[in-house]
Amino acid sequence: MQAVNRRGFLALAAAAGAGAVLPLGARHPASAAPRPGAADPTVWREFGAPLVNATGHGPLSGLSVAVKDLFAVEGHRVGAGNPAWLAESRPQAMTAAAVSALLAAGADVAGIARTDEFAYSLAGTNGHYGTPPNPAAPDRISGGSTSGPASAVALGQADIGLGTDTGGSIRIPSSYQGLYGIRPSHGAVSAAGLLPLAPSFDTVGWIARDARTLRAAGRVLLPRTEGPMPSGAVLAQDIVDVASTEVAASVRRAVAGWRRAADLPRLRTVRFDASVLPGWVRAFQTKQGVEAWRQWGPWVSRHWDSLNPDVRARFETASAYTSADLAAAERVLREARDRVDDLLGDRILLLPSASSVAPTREEASIGGPAIEETRAQTFQLTCLAGLTGRCAVSIPIRSRTAPVGLCLVGPRGSDRHLLDLAVRVAAAVPEAGRRAGTV
Repeated sequence: MQAVNRRGFLALAAAAGAGAVLPLGARHPASAAPRPGAADPTVWREFGAPLVNATGHGPLSGLSVAVKDLFAVEGHRVGAGNPAWLAESRPQAMTAAAVSALLAAGADVAGIARTDEFAYSLAGTNGHYGTPPNPAAPDRISGGSTSGPASAVALGQADIGLGTDTGGSIRIPSSYQGLYGIRPSHGAVSAAGLLPLAPSFDTVGWIARDARTLRAAGRVLLPRTEGPMPSGAVLAQDIVDVASTEVAASVRRAVAGWRRAADLPRLRTVRFDASVLPGWVRAFQTKQGVEAWRQWGPWVSRHWDSLNPDVRARFETASAYTSADLAAAERVLREARDRVDDLLGDRILLLPSASSVAPTREEASIGGPAIEETRAQTFQLTCLAGLTGRCAVSIPIRSRTAPVGLCLVGPRGSDRHLLDLAVRVAAAVPEAGRRAGTV
């Protein structure tokens, strides 16, 4: 992603690049679009009927989009999850490329949805605006930082949630809320008109209630050229065991269903030493922190008191990284990428989308130990796609207490194939596309 200061952000071009499943354009049975004046402020910063009308007709006609509050929408401000930033923002002169592409394909923008501060969190617990609801598990958090768009989709108030995924911010809310979500290959979808966090890892992704809608949005946003067809799929038990007992058991049931399916890629088990993952996470977070500080440091340095405790702590850590820290992190990341590429080649890796079910609201204090421990464990799983630039799709699977996601990490550039496969998995694997409590 391109670094964007406030002036440069205003000037970005809005070039648009070229289970039971609901029909495209159909409204969710539980859909209850809020009146503009009655929208849940934990979900929506701005809501319309719609907020922005489609600019064309196409494959997404009749669908609506919740746009994460990091994307430029012409005539509207960008809030980035922080009231002080919002107060200093001005209405945007152009619309972000991804939003423009969706509008041109027939989708309306339902509204601008909440994000964790500067997308520097994975929980969805924004102390300024509250935690968006998790309809699939009302006593649990929504997951972040694409928290508002995910909740809007889960509530049936939007069909597509447009967001970002740097360290897992599409995959985690998808997993926590029983939704489908994709982190595309790095750079596959234009980030023009998006406020970045860490450009080396940032991706523009999206969330839907069903695999066909997820794929339909991908056909609009992704490059038209097809990348490599994955040659098979692999599972590493040590990686699965990073997750909690409940999540690991759900993934294994889904894997067993995959093996029984006749038309899915052949699945093989491989060996992997998961003891390296904490070190890879530290390297990932170091480079992420360096880039986040380069982007946000000048502003944050003048607004420390405006930050939530968890985000403030991350920026404080980021501000202390040295060039030597970055160089060491980059060496580890190169080695990690080579090792994963050697392990997978052109195959798909199956693993949990998150390390646990969503923490409860009661235990999820902002910056508290439950959230930080969960974040550390989950990062061991989500970093694998981020540090390699590979695409990843999260598919809801059966679980006992709360939603769980099965993640498919595909070769770089295989995004369209991975979305096609997600549709097939939803139809062929009985454990897929199911919410909690159905085991």
